[in-house]
Amino acid sequence: MIRLLVLSICMLASGGWLRAENGSRLWLRQDTTANATVKCLLHSPVLDVAQAELKQTWKGGPVSLQLFSDAEHTALGREGYTIRTSGNETVLGASSETGLLYAAYHLLRLQAMNADTRSLHISEKPAYDVRILNHWDNLDGTIERGYAGHSLWKWEELPATVSPRYEAYARANASIGINATVLNNVNASPEILSTAYLQKVKALADIFRPYNIKVYLSVNFASPMVLGKLPTADPLCKEVAEWWKTKVHEIYSLIPDFGGFLVKANSEGQPGPCDYHRTHAEGANMMAEALKPYGGIVMWRAFVYSPSDSDRAKQAYLEFQPLDGKFLDNVIVQVKNGPIDFQPREPYSPLFGAMQHTPLMVEFQVTQEYLGHSNHLAYLAPMWKEFFTYVPSSSIQAVAGVSNIGDNTNWCGHDFAQANWYAFGRLAWNPDLTSETIAQEWLSQTFGTDPKFIQPVEDMMMRSREAVVDYMMPLGLHHIFAWGHHYGPEPWCTIPGARPDWLPSYYHQADKEGIGFNRSHTGSNATAQYPEPLAQQLDSIDTCPEEFLLWFHHAPWNHQMKSGATLWDELCRHYERGVKEAGSFCQTWDNAKPYIDAERWNAVAERLQIQANDAVWWKDACLLYFQKFSRMPFPKDVSRPVFKLKKLMKVKLPISNYECPTPEMLPQP
Repeated sequence: MIRLLVLSICMLASGGWLRAENGSRLWLRQDTTANATVKCLLHSPVLDVAQAELKQTWKGGPVSLQLFSDAEHTALGREGYTIRTSGNETVLGASSETGLLYAAYHLLRLQAMNADTRSLHISEKPAYDVRILNHWDNLDGTIERGYAGHSLWKWEELPATVSPRYEAYARANASIGINATVLNNVNASPEILSTAYLQKVKALADIFRPYNIKVYLSVNFASPMVLGKLPTADPLCKEVAEWWKTKVHEIYSLIPDFGGFLVKANSEGQPGPCDYHRTHAEGANMMAEALKPYGGIVMWRAFVYSPSDSDRAKQAYLEFQPLDGKFLDNVIVQVKNGPIDFQPREPYSPLFGAMQHTPLMVEFQVTQEYLGHSNHLAYLAPMWKEFFTYVPSSSIQAVAGVSNIGDNTNWCGHDFAQANWYAFGRLAWNPDLTSETIAQEWLSQTFGTDPKFIQPVEDMMMRSREAVVDYMMPLGLHHIFAWGHHYGPEPWCTIPGARPDWLPSYYHQADKEGIGFNRSHTGSNATAQYPEPLAQQLDSIDTCPEEFLLWFHHAPWNHQMKSGATLWDELCRHYERGVKEAGSFCQTWDNAKPYIDAERWNAVAERLQIQANDAVWWKDACLLYFQKFSRMPFPKDVSRPVFKLKKLMKVKLPISNYECPTPEMLPQP
């Protein structure tokens, strides 16, 4: 049985009137229920969805959906809306049907949270026009960095057979404000642009359209060579440009509201314009010209790290900042939130703020590639809010999230991983929302509104990301995961022939003197990529925020921290704190047992125990390994290791990039 994800999809019941801007009744189809007459605009799929949602579950008084063209509603744009109460009637107002859809979901969210809906005066519009999920799904059904089963998209069945989960997916996204999706992996197969696959994409686009979700595709830059049999993919070649124009015309003839392309180029072996001594701007602009007549956009990823500089963290800035102002206006450069790769904690990417004449969008990773996959509870809203403390939300034009969704019954592998899907959508709509508010919304709609459940579990969620940082990589440590699949610690990892910047020692640089990557002016000088006065603050070991200390500095083992302790002692205590926090989550969940069903309680309890065990694994592996360099004893208030380093160095999990380890694979304390 498919268990539907409870986001803010609250299905509404008794209906109300649909009125035109002037109040006249233009509706041509009527459905009468027990206590309300519901009238719907004919041939309006979006309004049909809004009306159906309200009709199914709404338990309050009459609801009126009204279209306006006044200044107030016009200023809110096509996706904005108002919710007002007038007497015993609730009026949902918008300048478009899309706005009414989002208003309906907002009203349902309030009802599900037991909010007082008797006196509403709400006016909302999204912060960004593009709020998009990036699926890293492959055409064979695997998902790169996917930890919730196989892909939702059953390409072998499409377009003839359509899963009911496609519409459920669209509803979930619409209910939290997500309005776009990239269906396939950024390491794209050219086959996705074949006519046969475009027919399959069309079937999905048709299902998503009533929920205001546009479809985008990741494309392989060498597609003209693979599909078109051209001898080159040089973006300045006329035949190549014509091939893209012809292909884009074919796409829009099938999918008139197609969104555009996402491109990973000249990164990790993917082809791109640099193969022809062209710039990223020249490659992106060629595609943008093909899309522009149809209103499509190009999202060009800035995730590059060629070995052209001694510091991988600097390379995206070095490659893209000189191109500022050289991209066409329908190109958005998509930048990961940090300068490396979705680590549990990173400083923000210095590209934000450094490209004043280029639209930028942030790429967050919802799937927990580096945070315990779908085995660990790591509520990520605090991580994303941390990013926005450094990067003003008004300075970017769009938000992307790498999806954590698969075909598992609960969608995300871990029931609490659904909260990150939810949080991404809510923050993409309104980055000013607090992490606490979002957690309360999700918990109330997913498990119930009893404060005895909500308060302790919300507190657990709010502490979870920092706990993961503590037991994995505190104080700015980063990228010390196991080779390939990135699950579990492996700071000692060596792979013959591997690039240095693929190995943990490149990042932690532990030696008898200290630990950390020197990115100050005496090292790689990555701090100079940040604006003043932040650059100066980060550059000094005495003023650098301690959460980023080992990101920017190779600090001596006896460096005095703000607490008065040495770096070594502080490092040990962070790992210890992370272990204790992870253990406390199990107790919190034990206390929550009376408030939820046995199926979900058991599933979460199993994963929280895995997390508690993994935290000990991380602590022992990292501290025992780094102790070989520090030659310092553990502080008396830090528990002794339960594992032996030699045993942990032999751990090799039999998993790929497409799965999460089972409990039987993991070392036990």
